[in-house]
Amino acid sequence: MKVLVIRKKVWTGVICALAAVLMLVAVNIPTSVVASATKRQLPIYCVEQPEGEKKIAISFDAAWGADDTDRLIEILGKHHVHATFFVVGQWVDSYPEEVKRLAEAGHEVMNHSNTHPHFTECTTEEMLKEIETCNDKVEAITGKRPTLLRFPYGDYNDDTVNAVRSLDMEPIQWSVDSLDWKDTSTADSILHRVVDKVHPGAIILCHNDAKYTPDALDEILTTLTGEGYTFVPVSELIVQGDYTIDHTGMQSAVS
Repeated sequence: MKVLVIRKKVWTGVICALAAVLMLVAVNIPTSVVASATKRQLPIYCVEQPEGEKKIAISFDAAWGADDTDRLIEILGKHHVHATFFVVGQWVDSYPEEVKRLAEAGHEVMNHSNTHPHFTECTTEEMLKEIETCNDKVEAITGKRPTLLRFPYGDYNDDTVNAVRSLDMEPIQWSVDSLDWKDTSTADSILHRVVDKVHPGAIILCHNDAKYTPDALDEILTTLTGEGYTFVPVSELIVQGDYTIDHTGMQSAVS
């Protein structure tokens, strides 16, 4: 009996030791695996800048109307600024001459889908068709195939981001929203919203046919240029080599 008691104690100790090891495995290893497997896919919201650099990009979504497009081109030209226009394929169908003028003025013409649906409600096949159809339309006019896409409504999830990147394109969000589309916005409110929230590496969101955007644009460009900011198209702002994207959507180069 004495021997049996000793063996029981030893066996109990072994069980406890194994349990402790299994607990460590269960607590530590799966955590890292799950974290890696479930890491959310993000578009680019902004781009980390080297210390002292103040590059930013101003972008315009074009889905409806084109009355102000020529005026925007004129104002941007006055300040020698090249912007990025994310256009819907149906907009391209309606305003091919505007698309041509944007490209001739040196602005980027990028993808905003073909029909402006919620991508999160589309199948992968539907998303790819939306993207490629718009790419075809833009390339037919400008001679350049879009490499960037902005999701309609800014609506995305892992599947939509992965679909875009499967085409060697980058999904682009924004870090400064002018809210120029709101009925309550004025030229002054648009100006202050952008100027107050801008930061090095920012991507600014505007719209080509919002009521007060042209009135605000001249002062936005004047003010930010005076503060030492340099405007570049989105494709020149983002990292072209290896990069990481943090939880805020900030893209950084891998050194």
